[in-house]
Amino acid sequence: MDIILDKLNDIELRYRELEGQLSDPKIVAKPGMYQKYAKEHADIRELVETIRVYNKVRSQIEEYQDVLGGSDDELKSIVKDEMPQLKQKQTDLEDQLKILLLPKDPNDSKNVFLEVRAGTGGDEAGLFVGDLFRMYAKYAEAQGWKVEVISSSSSGVGGFKEIIAQIEGSGAYSRLKYESGVHRVQRVPVTEAQGRIHTSAVTVAIMPEAEEVEVNIDPNDLRIDVYRSTGHGGQSVNTTDSAVRITHLPTGLVVTCQDEKSQLKNKNKAMKVLRARLLDAEVQRQNAEQAQARKSQVGSGDRSERIRTYNFPQGRITDHRINLTRYDLDSFINGNIGAMIDALAAHAQAEALNKT
Repeated sequence: MDIILDKLNDIELRYRELEGQLSDPKIVAKPGMYQKYAKEHADIRELVETIRVYNKVRSQIEEYQDVLGGSDDELKSIVKDEMPQLKQKQTDLEDQLKILLLPKDPNDSKNVFLEVRAGTGGDEAGLFVGDLFRMYAKYAEAQGWKVEVISSSSSGVGGFKEIIAQIEGSGAYSRLKYESGVHRVQRVPVTEAQGRIHTSAVTVAIMPEAEEVEVNIDPNDLRIDVYRSTGHGGQSVNTTDSAVRITHLPTGLVVTCQDEKSQLKNKNKAMKVLRARLLDAEVQRQNAEQAQARKSQVGSGDRSERIRTYNFPQGRITDHRINLTRYDLDSFINGNIGAMIDALAAHAQAEALNKT
């Protein structure tokens, strides 16, 4: 614990240094440097506040121990009653500090791109794409985040082959990153006349938004095609070639966007998605390397992993990574997924603590 205490003291010292730097006119005059220090200050604020509470509790325990070594019996009786509660508070704060000291995912504060794609199951999979997208959109809106559809591809009976959306908001990636993987649905399709339960699958990808400085794309590596946008049933959205298809030649990644009437806006949106996919591919490569040394799957974002089953006849949702089953499917599919995300985050934290 002495090593941890030294680290806590160093962090609090750094926090005070940052407070001084943020009030320095020379640094305030340099926006780039000021933003860098302001972010570092904000990133450790909760940790420092917890450190300060912890230090007060430790000091109080030391004072109580001095009282217990004294001769005032009445005061000793009071301290004996309060000491167990104070020591429990110290233990709780130590657990909280261990979590706060875990290495942060550098992408946690970023906006995300959400991709929901139909897998096996035909029309039923396409319908579930729409269900899952609405679930995430409702959850995002409840958090005060902004949801913008980048592109969508409709299928039969009102479903979708694919929906790509951007979700902007503080901590979006930190909450949604556990959703990547294969989501399986078991229910009676609307097209099923005999009432048989079908099993279908949908793949969800959560990718952090990539800054231009994080992903360097050589313009010579791109093939950009423009064509006329089409809506439902193939009708023309407008009379100009506003739709954009970008192919990244080295990787073969293809991104299309036709939701805007402006070719430039469609190109900019498509480039954002391409940058996110390239960053995600690098993250997936790193995760694959790390997976050789660890068995943990929670939060790894493995696209081929079956992570959750939605059983409509039983009203059941089961997350297979943490063996958690809930029986509130109607509420869950309407965007109330916070408790499941909390459980996944807690599991990931516990695994990380076991490795420290």
